[in-house]
Amino acid sequence: MKYYKLLENIILEEKSGDKISKFRKFYKEFLKNNLDFEKNYFPYKMSEPSYFKILKIVPPQKVIKRKYVNTKEGKINLLHTIAHIEYSAIDLALDAALRFANMPKEFYIDWLEVADDEIRHFEMIEKLLLELGSYYGELEVHTNLFEAMKKTPDLVSRMAVVPRYLEANGLEQNPKIMEKLISNPDEFNKKILKALNVILEEEIFHVYKGDKWFKYACNLENLNPEETYLQMLEKVFPGSSRRKYDLNFEARKKAGFSCEELKYLSKKDNCN
Repeated sequence: MKYYKLLENIILEEKSGDKISKFRKFYKEFLKNNLDFEKNYFPYKMSEPSYFKILKIVPPQKVIKRKYVNTKEGKINLLHTIAHIEYSAIDLALDAALRFANMPKEFYIDWLEVADDEIRHFEMIEKLLLELGSYYGELEVHTNLFEAMKKTPDLVSRMAVVPRYLEANGLEQNPKIMEKLISNPDEFNKKILKALNVILEEEIFHVYKGDKWFKYACNLENLNPEETYLQMLEKVFPGSSRRKYDLNFEARKKAGFSCEELKYLSKKDNCN
């Protein structure tokens, strides 16, 4: 069974249910070492996200925002936003496991494990949406995460920008959402809170995996990781390295960020 061809078919699958079903069959075979890595594989070109034909895509500024988690509409909006992040993260993890050939086996183990986690996260959130009488695809979405994927075709920039920047931002945003849910403690918000707690704990390890492979890629090219990280952020998101970030120091330390990085990003004199 061919690793790259099967995985390419999965990432290009438009329907979420079919994508998840195909991945689980593929992942089962991968864990049994039943897949062969084809030689001379050339990565597919993907000009549009896999969900392009089935979701309502709008510019980011036009995505409807309902911030009140004490209303049904607010809960649906929150869950739909999270569902789209998690679904996009599935494709990002699959793309990492597909695009970068000739890596150590541990690399593919890590990113397929991340994809499996993101699928589980998506299904948790999708279940909550269904309980509210909604579904993934009812609201508009944007393609920000897909655009970041397109802008980072090489290993150094991908590992810097996707897990170490975009997913790492969730280490701050997730606790803020959880605080709002705690301050509005109805029974359904408790369910959302439980799901977000699982996501937060597991995404620390996703960022850690990104940190590990970012440093691996830097070492291959004799690059300084801390300097290169800021360069990659500026390349993809100009001005982002100069912002002052309110960081979750504890989570980021677990994920591999150095004290010097945390001080620079937070514009603080210490990383305690």
